[in-house]
Amino acid sequence: MKRCYKLYQVDAFTMEKFKGNPAGVVMHADGLSEAEMQSIARELNNSETAFLFESSSSEYDVHTRYFTPTSEVPICGHATIASQYVRAIENRMDQGLIYNKTGAGILPVEISKIDAHLKVTMTQGQITFGLILESDLRSRLLSALGIGEGDMLENAKIQVVSTGHSKVMIGIKSVALLNKLNPDMGKLKQISSEIACNGFYVFSLNTLDTDPLVQGRMFAPAIGIQEDPVTGNANGPLGAYLVHYKMVDSSGDLVKFKALQGEAMQRSGVIDVEVALEKGEPVLVKVSGTATIAFETEIEL
Repeated sequence: MKRCYKLYQVDAFTMEKFKGNPAGVVMHADGLSEAEMQSIARELNNSETAFLFESSSSEYDVHTRYFTPTSEVPICGHATIASQYVRAIENRMDQGLIYNKTGAGILPVEISKIDAHLKVTMTQGQITFGLILESDLRSRLLSALGIGEGDMLENAKIQVVSTGHSKVMIGIKSVALLNKLNPDMGKLKQISSEIACNGFYVFSLNTLDTDPLVQGRMFAPAIGIQEDPVTGNANGPLGAYLVHYKMVDSSGDLVKFKALQGEAMQRSGVIDVEVALEKGEPVLVKVSGTATIAFETEIEL
């Protein structure tokens, strides 16, 4: 017996089609096997595809699984924005709070409206600061990226940071250099296997009173993503990193900024980042964005 599933292609962190970060969204995915989900994600070839399942518990409203073209990942920022945008439209919901079960835990997602557009805000997972890359690892990574020590932001440690799906934070001085980067993907894959982190987020800071504050690029060849256009699970942990290392004003109880990503791929998008602080340290991260549906169809299996 044939099974039919509703499939959306959604551009996240943008209101403009063919910009931002494209994600596949499969609604009402109950009945799909893990192998089938992986095959659909590989066929769509987006950096991530989200599969939404009915809740089986009063603790959450929806269960979402995320697949790159090559593997399942615990959570994905832009695919959460995309999938919850679609779910809100299907349920005719223009405001409210839902709980999303993910591989990073059960996390709140807020739906609100800006003019005629829906905005989705995801609370990210626990903030963790991991390995600091030093000596040989640091020099090998910079070589793989084509970055010299003189290009680095002063006192910016190269460190693994996570809010559910870890990334390596790499701060450089020049946006011009950022947009010229052409990493050695083979070397990045090798380093990923050594440090148990598959994403490398290279960022540059504008002046603190400039919007956007951050411009960045994210590379994750170890999970089949040469470059990701606009990455919620890179800019979220970056917010925690910037607060922790006092690279932004950490005197209050909330830091907000915008991050621009995707320009080098002609898929620019903007992420709103919020970091809640206690005693000058980050304790909670949220990322927000809009989305637009590029197309919708059905897949028969």
